[in-house]
Amino acid sequence: MKALAHPLRLKVLVALNDQELSVQDLVDAVGTTQSNVSQHLTIMRDKNILSSRREANQVFYRVGDCKVLELVALTKSIFCTP
Repeated sequence: MKALAHPLRLKVLVALNDQELSVQDLVDAVGTTQSNVSQHLTIMRDKNILSSRREANQVFYRVGDCKVLELVALTKSIFCTP
């Protein structure tokens, strides 16, 4: 849970949702630097929240477990609904 507790990590998970995105796509989606996004992606990958694949010089990320998406959706419904 601690690995999911950072607001930027939650933004990344919401952006990924049910799709695979490159690091640059995630940078554009969450609005921060590539370095910052990469640090958070590494944390989530090390905790097996995300999985990745390399294609040429790009790395693509996706959520590794659908239960994580369920947890993100539940968190979003609790804290982001007026």
